[in-house]
Amino acid sequence: MSNICAGIGRGQMFVLKDHIQRRREINQLYRKLMKTLPGITFHTNPNDDFNSNYWLTCIIIDPQEAGFTREELRLKMEEENIETRPLWKPMHLQPVFADCPYYGDNTEGQLFENGLCLPSGPTLTDGDIERVVNVIKKCIIKNECKKSA
Repeated sequence: MSNICAGIGRGQMFVLKDHIQRRREINQLYRKLMKTLPGITFHTNPNDDFNSNYWLTCIIIDPQEAGFTREELRLKMEEENIETRPLWKPMHLQPVFADCPYYGDNTEGQLFENGLCLPSGPTLTDGDIERVVNVIKKCIIKNECKKSA
């Protein structure tokens, strides 16, 4: 590791607790604002033995219930100048691993197909989060995501 990278990492340690606290607050605000929306579920702790830092707030979209796909929502967010991204592409679907054996049940494929990482940076305001949620609500209530695709 270079001295510059070490210095940046060391500097980040001073704000790490604040950043984790804010990311947990952001996750809770997303959950609160979207608790009644159909077809949207959140990644969460599997049980009380875990305490996620929620570095990313990720949702899974059920297209049958929500009325739109992950990709339709991603494109609508892009139109609104809101950056989102799909959950990570599974390794076995990446070209470099095309000839490698795969031992799975496609759980990861379904997560990639239906999962979206929402804006989660610690500098986001509550108003920023509300803006993101309002786009999702428009997709559900006014069917605006279908117009984007």
